[in-house]
Amino acid sequence: MSASHLGLSRCRLFLGVALLGIALAAVRSAPAGDAAKKEKPSVTYARDISRIVQDRCQTCHHPGTAAPFSLLTYEQAKHWAEPIREAVVDKRMPPWHADPKHGKFSNDRRLSDEQRDKLLAWIDAGCVLGDKKDLPEPKTFADGWVIGKPDVIFELPAEQTIKPDGVLPYRYVVTPTNFKEDVWIEAAEARPSNRKVTHHIIIWYRDPKNPSRRRNGMGDGFIVGTAPGDMPQLYPPGVARKIPAGAELVWQLHYTPDGKAETDRSQVGFVFYKGKEPPQHLANTEGIANMQLRIPPGADNAKFESDWTVSKDARVFSFMPHMHVRGKDFEYKAIYPDGRSEVLLSVPKFDFNWQTMFRLEKPLLLPAGTRIHCTAHYDNSDKNPANPDPTKEVFWGDQTWEEMLIGWVDYYYDRADEKPQPVKDSAGAR
Repeated sequence: MSASHLGLSRCRLFLGVALLGIALAAVRSAPAGDAAKKEKPSVTYARDISRIVQDRCQTCHHPGTAAPFSLLTYEQAKHWAEPIREAVVDKRMPPWHADPKHGKFSNDRRLSDEQRDKLLAWIDAGCVLGDKKDLPEPKTFADGWVIGKPDVIFELPAEQTIKPDGVLPYRYVVTPTNFKEDVWIEAAEARPSNRKVTHHIIIWYRDPKNPSRRRNGMGDGFIVGTAPGDMPQLYPPGVARKIPAGAELVWQLHYTPDGKAETDRSQVGFVFYKGKEPPQHLANTEGIANMQLRIPPGADNAKFESDWTVSKDARVFSFMPHMHVRGKDFEYKAIYPDGRSEVLLSVPKFDFNWQTMFRLEKPLLLPAGTRIHCTAHYDNSDKNPANPDPTKEVFWGDQTWEEMLIGWVDYYYDRADEKPQPVKDSAGAR
């Protein structure tokens, strides 16, 4: 190539670069066109995120509950955006511990992949509000009650005083219902006034007309309980819990000192059954327990089991596994009379702070003779950061540093002669 040709090529190259620079500068300085003016954020709170928060967060995150903050408004969601991001990325929130390979549950709180992606994209984009016209109707909560406004509320007759330290045995308090007739309830919720020191509450009824029938809250007479992460009692359509006329409520209260003197005056609320027809089935509860626990020191996978056999055709509709801080995993398995077996619920990473009730999408038939087999493992080693003392042998006991194995099951019998009789308007029993 000649020198003249080379010089011409260089001139053309320099000219092209200069023209490209001018064009880019013009693009940067030009006003936005109509297309840019019409561009909207891909994800907004009003159109997208508000519905996810309503569906997956607000049941717990509203005033009067155990949640540390509320998520009822855009301002609240924006304020807590970074902690939300961390919890969502780690999949700690919304809390859900069931293995998805087994069972389908109506209260499954997990985010779908699409919901998780939208929530994180919204935070990354600066938490855009969007058009307020896109906001859904706000959810309302009755003074902190998850079940809605109760038809009747019972309160501990006297304020409970909790000393600042030491070991507190369970307390038992009895309150009359003054029900003049049998009452059927479709929901119940126990609500501590001081959640900092209330480890758990269990409430069952005692029938003065039948004092010989022993009731201890492990099944017969059980109404509702609450523990860390626990949910209220909600029954499927057509199912209700009977509380007989004149019954008394027995409260089991477990308090744990927090270093200063505290008080508590817990409440329990009932929603009366309001179906157009009388309730079709009577709700029952069974605590499938093994009180013969003996966990060796240092054992990191100690296995214990418990069983319960259904005497008549029944339909199970919810489960709640219960252990303490050494609890590692929990499984419910149905072993049917024909030899088949099926895992009903598996919790591979039990969390003492989230003792969830798992409600089946549809009640499951258990033919008479079906055995529900519960299997639990415990980590009593120094690998368990929650373990108070890996050098101790651990037995069944009430306190948190002791252990329990209870597989709670809610069910009803599937026979026509087990159906409750027609009832009067329960409002007259208040």
